[in-house]
Amino acid sequence: MQALSAAGCPATQQIRLKPSLLTAKFQSTVKQSPVVRLAVKRRLVAVRAQAAGGESDGGKKQVEVSYSPQRRMEEYAQAADPTREKRGPGALTLFSPSKVNVFLRITRKRPDGYHELASLFHAISLGDTLKFSFSPSNSRDALTTNAPGVPLDSSNLVIKALDLFRRKTGIQKYFWVHLDKKVPTGAGLGGGSGNAATALWAANRMCGDVASEAELLEWSADIGSDISFFFSQGAAYCTGRGEIVEDVTPILPLDLPLVLMKPPEACSTADVYRKFRLDLASKEDPEALLERVRRDGITQATCVNDLEPPAFEVLPSLKSFKTRVAAAGRNRYSAVFMSGSGSTIVGVGHPDPPEFIYDDDAYASVFVAEARFILRQPGEWYHPYPAGEGGAGASTERPDTATAMGGAYEPGKAATGEARIDELRLPFSYEA
Repeated sequence: MQALSAAGCPATQQIRLKPSLLTAKFQSTVKQSPVVRLAVKRRLVAVRAQAAGGESDGGKKQVEVSYSPQRRMEEYAQAADPTREKRGPGALTLFSPSKVNVFLRITRKRPDGYHELASLFHAISLGDTLKFSFSPSNSRDALTTNAPGVPLDSSNLVIKALDLFRRKTGIQKYFWVHLDKKVPTGAGLGGGSGNAATALWAANRMCGDVASEAELLEWSADIGSDISFFFSQGAAYCTGRGEIVEDVTPILPLDLPLVLMKPPEACSTADVYRKFRLDLASKEDPEALLERVRRDGITQATCVNDLEPPAFEVLPSLKSFKTRVAAAGRNRYSAVFMSGSGSTIVGVGHPDPPEFIYDDDAYASVFVAEARFILRQPGEWYHPYPAGEGGAGASTERPDTATAMGGAYEPGKAATGEARIDELRLPFSYEA
């Protein structure tokens, strides 16, 4: 009855089972999960005999009941239409990075009201986690988050990115998305832009990589200026509104520690640009700054940010905070600068903040995080740690398998934290 492979391991067998034959644990799960119940009703069940210990007491065969309604439906659809394109993964869990601007020059104001910039952007290891799966809806995406105050409607850049993907590709797929937020808002770290880029990349991957990354980069400029950067390798010289992205060869060590310090007050980017005066901006040549960073690394002299003066005007306490950090970290940091339009202050060369942030109650609400520079590999998304290191990296393989063998199982939620079950494996015995 068993089909054995050349290695002697039993192959998967396709059989028909009635729910009454299943173990109590299996039946309990079936009753609680509509996805599983549908699968059993249609008898889309595979039974795989175990390679070892095939016999148990009483002459019963020990097998593992395994079913994957999502994968099985895809197999049936492929068999019905062999020309059908192969789909991407049914769910993704991705790291969504943030960024810092090592330097930021504003070179002119354009007739359309936007400002031209020239900046060295670099992705960093502080980031959010985004979980994606397909939604049964044919009209709307669903977004949830752990962060209060984050909009969940079409004003959120994640939803805008998914709408953009459908508009550009014509693929009418909708998504469930959960955002685990760690990057503070109003920080000048591009957390929302990173979320949008991650959502656009995820939608494309899950729909079979129908667009190139160059196309994703180009499209992303429709919904935000900083989003395009994240389709670089992680270090880029950006011009225009930020949508013209030029990859730079890695020029900064990935083990260089950074400390990010953000006061509870946020800086409105619109308010900062309203206060900006071109005549008071730096006269440094941005391309010369880039060459100096290549040659000397990050120094205080190269960390030019034309948005610092207007940000300090919008939030006067930020100027005094940066001054105090720089003074207290004189022998600790090689540079102290504000990222983007604020209000995050970055210390370069040491992972810890100055002691006064912990000792002075006035700074008890300051957000503090250690970070470092990260890059990404072609065809992959970002990971918060370099390859080979520990930590919770991004998962771009198919994490759509929920396994409930001998442990607690939460109906409707996979072991990897996804929103639905794609596969469940449970022990089952039957008479030989």
